[in-house]
Amino acid sequence: MSEDAPFLKPNEYRDTWCGQVLGDRVGEEVVVSGWVHRRRDHGGLVFIDLRDRTGMVQLVFNPDESGGSFDLGHTLRPEFVVSARGRVVARDPGTVNPEMATGEYEIHVEAAEILAESDTPPFEIEGFRSEVGEEVRLRHRYLDLRRPRMQEAIALRHRLVTEMRSFLDRSGFLEIETPVLTRSTPEGARDFLVPSRQHRGSFFALPQSPQLFKQLLMVSGFERYFQVARCFRDEDLRADRQPDFTQLDLEMSFVGVEDVIELNERLMAYLLGQMGVDAATPFPRISWDEAMVRFGTDRPDMRFGHEVVDLTEVLRGTEFKAFGGVIESGGAVCGINFGERDLPRAQLDGLIEEARELGAKGLVWAFCEDGGWRAPIAKFLSAEEQTGLNEALGAEEGDLMLVAADEHHVAAGILGGLRTRLAERWDLIPEGPDRLVWVVDWPMFEQDPDTGDWNALHHPFTAPDGEFDPADPGSAKAQAYDLVWNGVELGGGSIRINRPDVQRQVFRTLGIEDEEAEERFGFLLEALRYGAPPHGGIAYGIDRFAALLAGFDSIRDVIAFPKTASGSDPLTGAPSPVDDHQLREVGLTSRKQAPKSS
Repeated sequence: MSEDAPFLKPNEYRDTWCGQVLGDRVGEEVVVSGWVHRRRDHGGLVFIDLRDRTGMVQLVFNPDESGGSFDLGHTLRPEFVVSARGRVVARDPGTVNPEMATGEYEIHVEAAEILAESDTPPFEIEGFRSEVGEEVRLRHRYLDLRRPRMQEAIALRHRLVTEMRSFLDRSGFLEIETPVLTRSTPEGARDFLVPSRQHRGSFFALPQSPQLFKQLLMVSGFERYFQVARCFRDEDLRADRQPDFTQLDLEMSFVGVEDVIELNERLMAYLLGQMGVDAATPFPRISWDEAMVRFGTDRPDMRFGHEVVDLTEVLRGTEFKAFGGVIESGGAVCGINFGERDLPRAQLDGLIEEARELGAKGLVWAFCEDGGWRAPIAKFLSAEEQTGLNEALGAEEGDLMLVAADEHHVAAGILGGLRTRLAERWDLIPEGPDRLVWVVDWPMFEQDPDTGDWNALHHPFTAPDGEFDPADPGSAKAQAYDLVWNGVELGGGSIRINRPDVQRQVFRTLGIEDEEAEERFGFLLEALRYGAPPHGGIAYGIDRFAALLAGFDSIRDVIAFPKTASGSDPLTGAPSPVDDHQLREVGLTSRKQAPKSS
């Protein structure tokens, strides 16, 4: 019996999984069921590859053995559902199929039955990605999910979540469900709103996360909580975003940053180990400031070098106005050395366009040549400046350097974005171990450059590191931490505010005055007055985690029924209009039907 095959209680349809037809079954009579994966009719013999969730096995229909079922074998077509009874036989050495786990064995069919016929599928099930668009795949997702690669991905996701629950259960956590219908609270994205039939004019919101409820559970004295939580955010989609998604949410009482990090390092090492990935603890740490300076992002991929270098002091006083003007206005010039490259002018111009897509006003490329620069702007830089730039960037003959000038975080961010894009294109990532890193010491707030308003860099419930001075929000540090795996944020968390006076100060800093805070968060502020312990936690994106483990670029490939990039569901047609009666029941009118204002 295959160790990976699930338990099977024999019945009229099967007593053996397809993936279990191995050497220990030779000579036995078995009953299998599944879908016809492919069919080969050789006239005298019919060969069928039968597929179930555990794998495939070859069925052989032979007129001397199959009796009346031999004719049935000729009628089978891809995706017919079939049950077959027969004897397991070792294949002749010359007919072994090394592409199948059961490829050394086959079933000589004695009797078979068609359980369901199938129309011709709109795309081949055999390959993982045949030449078919995502819209078609998702329109027929139930067929797409039959692909072995997709079955493996969904099974991997199941194992990941099962191991999460197992570890946390052994660590004293309780799994507690929190409401899906709640009130609207700001957490960085738009809420999905649900009109209430019984309370006309009022709305529930689907939760962006269980954040406030898990804090209330800590006030309630449960001390260690977790949940595999469904979350909802009405935001623009990307490869790693969906309007509804799943996260592992956990919270602990009487802890500080080190306690949360220590438990989560053990959790991650265990999960990755169960999935065949080595993750030695403790994980390295980098401050948010250092990550932004060296990599231009708070999600640094530390598997390779080519880091951002500040060139401002080398160029201070330069006569090249594009650099000098930025420096004089308080900005910075940053660069990255991408090593020895030989690129045509068209590709170099393409890099400039990519930088503009990332928000750059422009980009300078240069090659180290004879100790100086070969670049369109070389004539505007002195020999001393060119030498100094090469030294600062560690450039050697033939190395390509990309340089941007702007406010420091903008210039570094643009180059960090190019670094990420070019890593795979230019094979910059060496073979070797995965890199997990904690990003710590986050600023508590960031200021909107246009309005001057302060925004929480994590969320409004994150505790400050030390005393919080409302008069100087820009200097406040947060007790926050993100875990990054090979340049992808796996999860983020923080120690939470457990004093109502501090929470009110933070709300005021964010422009939420006391009256509004009471209206929107009065239940939390009241709870904090009744003895809230120090507490903190973290949340991990399960979809993203599973996609990384499965080797997919998009989380859609590890979600059974995902939405498209536009947020729609081709399978069910959602979102869709509802009839007038349903709208009237909740006190709403469609805008296209709404009466004109006088």
